[in-house]
Amino acid sequence: MGKFEGQVVLVTGASSGMGKATALGFAREGATVALVARRADVLQEVAAEVESLGGTALPLPTDLADGVQARAAVEKTVAAFGRLDVVVNVAGTNLKKRAIAVLDPADWDEMLATNLSAAFHTTQAALVPMRTQQSGLIIYVSTGAVQHPDTSGVAYQASKHGISGLAHGTREEEKGNGIRTCIIFPGLTKTPLLNKRPTPTPPEVVAKALLPEDVAAACLFVAGLPPRVRVPEMQILPAGL
Repeated sequence: MGKFEGQVVLVTGASSGMGKATALGFAREGATVALVARRADVLQEVAAEVESLGGTALPLPTDLADGVQARAAVEKTVAAFGRLDVVVNVAGTNLKKRAIAVLDPADWDEMLATNLSAAFHTTQAALVPMRTQQSGLIIYVSTGAVQHPDTSGVAYQASKHGISGLAHGTREEEKGNGIRTCIIFPGLTKTPLLNKRPTPTPPEVVAKALLPEDVAAACLFVAGLPPRVRVPEMQILPAGL
């Protein structure tokens, strides 16, 4: 039996990159996984991979920036499997015109909606079944740019700083209900998000980057700890950069 046999895990951004790797990682360890992202066709492919591992997956095409859709995704998960043990918030994006000198206000709003409001809606919805269970873990995959500001863009960095307030504030308010939170801050990771950089990342730098599976392993580590343990934050950085 896997480490997470009998547990239900909902992963956002599950169609690619760190989200997909995290969903597959939990599935390999016996968890039932709810797959949440916008692209229905790709989610079906990920669900098929989970099933090829002998696992169970529920693909839920969802725009998490819409609170109604986010709540529906959580409710469908609980209706299908009876509980919700872990949520991993991975969904996020960036854009090429990211410097404040050229950032369009509409793009600012979209970045906050996708990177921050989506996590808020998912968190608020997930707290309902977790309070009933008196247990639950919510993991937020953020960015190393929170500790080390860079040129990833003011909207991206502002949204990820907001994730820290969401995660820590939620934990303080909900710790009496047995609910824990953790923020994981990855450094450079080889994911499709690199394609949205204004200039391509040199291949020799990408070669030293983390892989999505490394971030997934960090999520599984935190989720595998006993309920008496909380890990408020964890940095995971490429060793060679």
